Formats: sequence, C-alpha cells, structure tokens
Amino acid sequence: MYRHLREVFKTLPRTGTVLSVSGSLRLCKQLLRLPECVVTDTRFPSVNILNLPYDDEQFDFVIADQVLEHVEGPPQLAIDETLRVLKRRGIAVHTTCFLNPLHLGPKDLWRFSPHALVHLCRGANRIVDVGGWGNAGALFLIRVGLRYVKVPSWQWHPVHLIATANSVAWPIVTWIVLEK
Repeated sequence: MYRHLREVFKTLPRTGTVLSVSGSLRLCKQLLRLPECVVTDTRFPSVNILNLPYDDEQFDFVIADQVLEHVEGPPQLAIDETLRVLKRRGIAVHTTCFLNPLHLGPKDLWRFSPHALVHLCRGANRIVDVGGWGNAGALFLIRVGLRYVKVPSWQWHPVHLIATANSVAWPIVTWIVLEK
C-alpha cells in the first residue's frame, strides 16, 4: 500500500501545510517533501478527528493513516471534518484496515472497502486514487503470527511471492486519496 501511495504522490504537489492525524507522521514522511512542509502532528484524544480545532481551509494536506477504523463516532463526520480543514485543491489521504484482526488504538470499530471509502468521500472534488492491497495467503501469514517477519528479497521465495501479490477480492488494507 505505501509503495503504491508513493507512486501516486509522484504526480501530486508535495509541499505545503500538513495535518498529520493521530500519529500519521510516518506516512507524511514517505509521501511529502519534509522538512519543506509545515506539519501539525496531532494525537488522539487531545485532538479528535470528529471535531478538529482548526480553521476552515487551513491545510494543503490531511494525512490519516490507519485512523478511520478507530473513530468513536460517525465515520462520515470524520471525513467531512478533514474536508473542512483542507484548502481548495488540497489533498487528503485516508488509509485503513479491512481484513485484519481486531486491534487496540484505543478501540477498533469499523472496516471500509474501497467502495465504502468512495461513498464516504463523495463530497470531494475528485478521487485521485482508491484501492486495496492484500491476498488470502498474506492474510494467512498474518494470522499465524508472521506479520512483522522481514520479507525475503529473492523473488522466487514463497513468502516474497505472497507478500507482493495483490488480489482485489482480499484487501487487507484500503486507501483513498482525494482532492477537495
């Protein structure tokens, strides 16, 4: 997913003001030209995506990496809040899990298919990119405890083959990149 998003961002502006929602700084660093950007890095619960304490159209980018599944309220409100603080022609990125075990952070409440993300973001000017990544084999490896095992670089290795394959029917993670 992150490799794909880096490719998408090669065609987009990569400097400006950034809202990093609840620990999304790692993804900001991968997508944007830091330190050329002015980044506001937030943490829940002091800043809640359902009620962002920022002015309308304040940010060029809003990055919310693995946040939507934890929103303790209507997900539509979270999307609408990110659109509210985004400048005209600004870019928002929302990534989330889909086929994943329940996890804390602080609570795991929602799952979103690519179609659901498009539906939630129907107020955007345009969808730049939407998708999912995963496959049944990778899901199996995660379930047996191999989620954080380094993927071998040998292309013939079974774990490498599983880790790099994608099946639209088995998205482990999903994302949307939108323009306001």
